[in-house]
Amino acid sequence: MAQKVYIKDLAEYVGKEVTLKGWLHNKRSSGKVKFLILRDGSGLLQCIVFKGNVTEEVFDTADKLTQESSFEVTGLVKEEPRAVGGYELDATDVKLIAPSVDYPITPKEHGIEFLIDHRHLWLRSQRQAAILRIRHRTIKAIRDFFDDRGFVLFDPPILTPNACEGTSTLFETEYFDLGPAYLTQSGQLYAEAGAMALGKVYTFGPTFRAEKSKTRRHLTEFWMVEPEVAFNDLDDNMDLAEEFLEYVVQTVIKEKADDLKILERDVTKLENVKHPFPRISYDEGLEILKKNGVDFEWGNDLGGADETIISSQYDRPVMVHRYPAEVKAFYMKRDPKNEKLALAVDVLAPEGYGEIIGGSQREDDLDLLISRIKEHNLPQEFFDWYLDLRRYGSVPHSGFGLGLERTVSWICGLDHLREAIPFPRMIYRNTP
Repeated sequence: MAQKVYIKDLAEYVGKEVTLKGWLHNKRSSGKVKFLILRDGSGLLQCIVFKGNVTEEVFDTADKLTQESSFEVTGLVKEEPRAVGGYELDATDVKLIAPSVDYPITPKEHGIEFLIDHRHLWLRSQRQAAILRIRHRTIKAIRDFFDDRGFVLFDPPILTPNACEGTSTLFETEYFDLGPAYLTQSGQLYAEAGAMALGKVYTFGPTFRAEKSKTRRHLTEFWMVEPEVAFNDLDDNMDLAEEFLEYVVQTVIKEKADDLKILERDVTKLENVKHPFPRISYDEGLEILKKNGVDFEWGNDLGGADETIISSQYDRPVMVHRYPAEVKAFYMKRDPKNEKLALAVDVLAPEGYGEIIGGSQREDDLDLLISRIKEHNLPQEFFDWYLDLRRYGSVPHSGFGLGLERTVSWICGLDHLREAIPFPRMIYRNTP
């Protein structure tokens, strides 16, 4: 019997008879020859069905295959540089597994809303499959980076009794007799507890933001990785973010070159993502905006257009640090040299992709943290456990969060985050 294999492994089977299973991506005919393009999730393969080499029944089966019909094919593997994937199969047998009738996504152009409505099928396209494989490798690179450096994966709850930064952008639900609970917008507060126990940890999971935003940079459900390290200050935090981002991007462009080629991504721009990254203060960022004709008032947070202007000055990510404390979260430590500033940092990706990392040194002084909670009109009783971290052996510590979809979108060169996650959730969509 022929060995069952995947397309991605065909280099090991040149000159051998194998069996593959998958779906019909496309086909064409030329007289007594049928050219079947098989898709099995790992790649594409041209299968040649020559009438003289197979039975009438097999040739008839190949002729009747329709787009996305599932089938099994057996044949001899040959190297063919001109064929998709560099190999082709001289078929000796074709068996229909299940037919596909009137597949809705045809080779013609379709509108984005139609494609999103059929996201469960759109995922089968070569482009979307490439994006998801890159997403997978990005996730593995993230985990490898932290695992190899002694970080411990720390899983925070998804349902929380309070918000990290207020409740205005949270999804609320009733939690039995205990009142409202919220879908987490960040695992950070819990990660701080983990850092006090384990030294350095990272959380990695789904997070939720109920922002009524329709921009290409926003999803209501997305994945975020958040490292937290005891005894790290802001400079340590920036060093970690820089090393982390370089590792992830360089790993992905090295190991997913074929998929990036499918996306026609210009990887020369990604190859620049190497340390050192430029580091500028918020004030220096404002100077850049003014030089580019932007009338920006000190004290405001940077918007997407502002981030694009600043990042366009550099050929790699830029770190903007020391923001006005008023526009940052209550838990961020103030700059001892200037109480109006928070020891915060945002990492802006080039090419207009905006903030992909946001982080800070955390406030480690108990009394100051209590006063910040009051200033933000947050219920102190919900943060009492968090304040315990400052009551019992408080230490300087810092961390950041990286949005997975924004990072994948940037690496892939996508126009919208909706392609960077299998089933996007947006303000106007929660299906399929």
